[in-house]
Amino acid sequence: MDFIPVNEPLLDGNEKKYLCECIDSGWISSEGPFVKEFEQKMSSTVGRKYGISVSNGTAALEVAVQALGIEAGDEVIMPAFTIISCAMAVTKLGAIPVLVDSDLRTWNMNVEEIENRITDKTKAIMIVHLYGLPVEVDPIIKLAQKYNLKIIEDAAEMHGQTYHGKPCGSFGDISTFSFYPNKHVTTGEGGMVVTDDEELAERCRLLRNLCFRKDVRYVHDEISDNYRFTNLQAAVGLAQLERLEEFIKRKRAMGRYYTEKLQGIDGLLLPVEKTDYADNIYWVYGLVLDKHRKADNREVQKSLAEAGIGARTFFWCIHEQPVYKKAGLFQGEAYPNAEYLARKGLYIPSGLALTEEQMERVVDQVGRIMSKIS
Repeated sequence: MDFIPVNEPLLDGNEKKYLCECIDSGWISSEGPFVKEFEQKMSSTVGRKYGISVSNGTAALEVAVQALGIEAGDEVIMPAFTIISCAMAVTKLGAIPVLVDSDLRTWNMNVEEIENRITDKTKAIMIVHLYGLPVEVDPIIKLAQKYNLKIIEDAAEMHGQTYHGKPCGSFGDISTFSFYPNKHVTTGEGGMVVTDDEELAERCRLLRNLCFRKDVRYVHDEISDNYRFTNLQAAVGLAQLERLEEFIKRKRAMGRYYTEKLQGIDGLLLPVEKTDYADNIYWVYGLVLDKHRKADNREVQKSLAEAGIGARTFFWCIHEQPVYKKAGLFQGEAYPNAEYLARKGLYIPSGLALTEEQMERVVDQVGRIMSKIS
C-alpha cells in the first residue's frame, strides 16, 4: 500500500505554463518580471502596500527584525512554543527572546501573560499564528501602543486566514510569510515581508540583497545576506495565489472531515473549529494526546509511519532547544502548556493533494493506534 505523506502540494494549475514562460524568456533570476508581480499581488491580497520577496520564511523573519532596528541587548517577546526561526532572527542580532506560555485551547501564545513580560528593554512583540487559528491580536495592539513597542507578525501559516475579517499579515509594523511546500501558497522555498511603511520596505529590499549601496554597486556600508527570490519561484507563486480561495475551502473541508471522523476517539484533543474572531483554516490538522496517556507524540508518529502514514510532531519549545541551553539562555524557565503541546502534539496528513480515500486510511489507523495506547 502506498505511503501517505504528511504533505503533498497541489500543483495542477498554471504552474507549468508560467514556468515555461520564465524559461522561454530567459528571466529566471531575481530580476525577472514575475517577482514584482507576485510581490504586488501577495501584498494586495493581505491588504499591505509593499511586499518584499525573500528566499524563505526564516529569511523573512531575519530581514523583518533587522529592518526594525532591533539591536544587541534588546528584548523581543514571543511564544515559547514556535519554530526556532522566530528566536534565531532575534538572537543572531544579539537581542533576547522573552518567552510567553501557550493557550491550550488555540495553541497560540497566551496574550494575558504578555504585559508581565514587558521591561524597559522590550522593543517588540512577535505575534506567531500557529497551525490554523490566529493569535488574539487586539489586546497586543493595545499593549504595543501603551508601551511604544513594534509588532512583528509571523503569518507564515496563515495564507488566507482572517482575524475579525481582516487578513492575517496586515497587523502591526511588519509581517512575514513562508512559501514552503506545506503552505497554502507554495513556491518550493520562499518567503515575503509585507508592510505599509515605505521606508521600512526600502530597508527590507536593501537587507535582502547584500546591502549594496544605491549609488555604486559592490560597495557596502553594512553587512547583510543574499536573501533574493527567483523569477521561477514567483511564477509558481502566482499560479498558486490564483487558487487561494479554492485552497482555503479545500482545507476547511478536510478539517471538518477529520473532526467528524476523529471526535469519538478516546484520548485525543482535536483542534478548535472556531473562536469568536476566526474560523480555523486548518493549515495542518493537529492532534494532542490527553495528558493521562503515557505515550508521547513520537511514539504515535512512529506507529503511523509503520502503518504507511506520515505525521510530524509539533514544534519543540524555544527554552528547551539544546543550542540555547548551551548558550545559557532561559535558565530555570518553564512553560508548562508549551511543554505539553511539544510532547503530546502532532499533525496528520493535511496536504492539499490529499484524497478522501487517503483520509479514510488515516482515520482508521489513528483509531487503531489510540485503542492500543494505555
